[in-house]
Amino acid sequence: MSDYAKPPISPGLISLDVSTGSLLPSGPTLTRRLSDLQGCFKNMEAWQQEVNNGNPIVYQVVSSVVPEIPRELPQSVTTIFPGSCDGELYMTKGHQHPDPQGEIYYGLAGTGGIIMFDGKQTSWIDITPGKIGYIPPGWAHRSINTGTSEYKFLAVYPGSAGHDYQWVLKNGMGLRAFTKNNKFELEEFNS
Repeated sequence: MSDYAKPPISPGLISLDVSTGSLLPSGPTLTRRLSDLQGCFKNMEAWQQEVNNGNPIVYQVVSSVVPEIPRELPQSVTTIFPGSCDGELYMTKGHQHPDPQGEIYYGLAGTGGIIMFDGKQTSWIDITPGKIGYIPPGWAHRSINTGTSEYKFLAVYPGSAGHDYQWVLKNGMGLRAFTKNNKFELEEFNS
């Protein structure tokens, strides 16, 4: 696997394999296990028990070689595996962009969605293959796998945006996603 490309970046072609969620050429790959999502799930006791009993992989992000620097437009493919912690569906950590920038998510496989929160308002968008979710500047966002198979999406974002995970831990996300009686439900974050 290669690192990010070094500027100046030449025009090029990036191949996307939807079945594997891979990009060629590829940049860094980030793998998040349940233990990496401390503070994200409502039931911390159940979270700790599942971490102690195998610490499963929750999601993986494969980046392209385009670097996360100003004026570049990096891409990544995120795969969220199916599962839940005490009924709360597997999710990404969620983040806000310190340099407020918009972002798009393009559904590749499976079913899922995006919870967005601007500190006051919340929003939910279903994302399925072929659908594009738009995240406006200033909205924290977290992706959720709402199905029973791998959920994959392509993200495209400005390289200067950055990722502030602490904002989400401090402010919450407005909503939580659960499966109850084999049905998808959204709940208020602090209920």
